[in-house]
Amino acid sequence: MQLYNKLSKKERLDLINKAGEKRLTLSFYKYSKIKNTFIFRNFLFVHFERLNVLGRIYIASEGINAQLSVPGSKLIEFKNLIDSISFLNGVRLNIAIKHSNEAFLKLKIKIKEKIVADGLNLNDYDLDVHGKHVNAKEFNELLEDKNTITIDMRNHYESEVGHFKGANLPDVDTFRESLPLIKNKYESYKKNRKILMYCTGGIRCEKASAYLLNNGFKNVYQLNGGIIEYARQVKENKIENKFIGKNFVFDNRLGERISNDIISNCHQCGEKCDEHTNCNNEACHLLFIQCENCKKKYDGCCSKKCNEIYSMPIEKQREFRQGKKNSNKIFKKGRFKKTTIN
Repeated sequence: MQLYNKLSKKERLDLINKAGEKRLTLSFYKYSKIKNTFIFRNFLFVHFERLNVLGRIYIASEGINAQLSVPGSKLIEFKNLIDSISFLNGVRLNIAIKHSNEAFLKLKIKIKEKIVADGLNLNDYDLDVHGKHVNAKEFNELLEDKNTITIDMRNHYESEVGHFKGANLPDVDTFRESLPLIKNKYESYKKNRKILMYCTGGIRCEKASAYLLNNGFKNVYQLNGGIIEYARQVKENKIENKFIGKNFVFDNRLGERISNDIISNCHQCGEKCDEHTNCNNEACHLLFIQCENCKKKYDGCCSKKCNEIYSMPIEKQREFRQGKKNSNKIFKKGRFKKTTIN
């Protein structure tokens, strides 16, 4: 029985294009105790493969985190499958604002220690005691409340291209960095101020709010469904949009535009830009912001050096990488003042 990918991204894309069917991009998560993650992983792979579902799924004993691409014609069957799993019955599906048939080109289901790497011990939080969920309208009201401290629970490369007006933006590379930083910074406000948190889809806030409550914070709120659900409610219910810029997403789209504001800059020339890209040099693969002019100038690379390597024949590139460890930039997230074109 096939329990792994056999097709390359190019082969999968060819099949998608030939099918000519619109695919939907969606995500969901659920914190719940899973006894046998290995059996559950294989169960999902068999059924998702049958439905031609693609995406990235993390499974751990604490739950599941999934970002997926589902054929439009299979959505009801997919939903029925999810609802047939007891702890996922009725789980909220965060549907993307704009869809792309190329959002995901493989099905990857991985077993992890945790579905969100937090650096915490199990006694540092209780997921049954989390912050109060608020909808878009309630979030806007809290955002305007002078007694509210609004915190972006995402990383710097996410908030750099888009965030809520007036939000505090921790300058962190990872979620695990943000938790002790936020706890220490707002310690003196934990009993007399409202703490309002948000993230992409809600999964990080669920754990962060539980962590703060476990550390004596009294009034903790979280945006239900995250920015993805907020944008949907704003559009559907004609609510004022208080998010500026783009919402970074973890698929090949790398972002969904929530407002027309461009609040970031090209990391190479400094021009207004909020388009993320991964350096074409496979030994680097740095995630950074690059405008169209610089993309052409450096052939989608983050530096002149990477461009020189990327210009080599494939065989030469492989020879160049052979026996060497990956660059310390690999899969890292670029910063405007640190990324160079040397």
